[in-house]
Amino acid sequence: MQRRTVIAPDSFKGTASAAEVAAAIRRGWLRARPGDECVEVPMADGGEGTTAAIAGSVPGARVASVRVEGPLGAPVDAELVELPDGTWVVELAETSGIALLDGVDRESCARASTIGLGQAIRFAAEHGARRVLVGLGSSASTDGGAGMLSALGVRFLDAAGADIPLGNRGLHSLESVDISGLVRLPADGLVALTDVVNPLFGVLGAAAVFGPQKGASADDVPLLEAGLTRLAQVLDGAPEASGDVLALAAHPGAGAAGGTGFGLLAVGAEVSAGAVAVAEAVGLRELLRGADLVITGEGSFDAQSEAGKVPSLVRRLAQEEGARFGVIAGRVGLGAEERAVLARDGVSIVSLSELAGSGQRAMDETLDWVEVAGERMAGTVEFSVRELPA
Repeated sequence: MQRRTVIAPDSFKGTASAAEVAAAIRRGWLRARPGDECVEVPMADGGEGTTAAIAGSVPGARVASVRVEGPLGAPVDAELVELPDGTWVVELAETSGIALLDGVDRESCARASTIGLGQAIRFAAEHGARRVLVGLGSSASTDGGAGMLSALGVRFLDAAGADIPLGNRGLHSLESVDISGLVRLPADGLVALTDVVNPLFGVLGAAAVFGPQKGASADDVPLLEAGLTRLAQVLDGAPEASGDVLALAAHPGAGAAGGTGFGLLAVGAEVSAGAVAVAEAVGLRELLRGADLVITGEGSFDAQSEAGKVPSLVRRLAQEEGARFGVIAGRVGLGAEERAVLARDGVSIVSLSELAGSGQRAMDETLDWVEVAGERMAGTVEFSVRELPA
């Protein structure tokens, strides 16, 4: 009998894109079961690879390229995606991401900004976007989204009425904000996509949790926090501000991408779990209908994978549609008891590190081992097969 398998992995960060992983799983599966139907649906959680995943999964999606200012000002070419329904997808990693830097240190951490992200959002708005999905993740900055807002027409001024420098460093001289020049935003709004729930401030905030990853020293973290605090206070006191802007700092996801979540919330955006929004954009639920098995994947499958990441969402949708569920991961960070529980629930798990004999070999030859894993899963998974309609 023919099986219908839906392949919906996230990227394996640093080694393979979601589309590459999905294609490799399909090749391996069809080696074992050449008569089966395999549907590739690259996925993402709002971070790096979101635009590519959506572009590869939505029929009629159009990719546009725009040149913007990178995190330290050097020009970069970023790809945006326009969907047939008027939704555009913009990814912070493409415009203001940490991977765009040669390296990180205290200086880059203080100077990096999100101005390129704002330029990309503005491009989409000026080209007819009805809604913009903004993927947050892999940011280089801790500017609270101030650079992004400046590109959208908001002016951040010092005591002399001059524009402050970009980056967190500039926020320390912030005295007033002029929101009157904010461009017309898309009619159906902005949606911030993220898989984190961190607030803007505190021990779980943008500076404390993510600052060190961007080059901040222990002494720099309070300075980053002070800059973000100043931004929130001044925005809250702006005459044109609507509502309690300062309260938005505590909103789950406000601390995402160096506080860019807060900046988006300040102009009326909503925050959505990235995996959920991507699944809706690509029509994942509809594609799962009638599937016998759904395979997802990511670089590391562990307890955190259940916290709003792609595997947890794909598993839930698979269960709702009555399909079996499998995971192919670079490494599996679960104990024997946790794996046994998943096995009893009918979850099939394949680890590339275990197949390859080492984590390093799995990383060096990722797609080769993903193919092997796809073939292995096709040959070992057990489930009742549904007849496909003629």
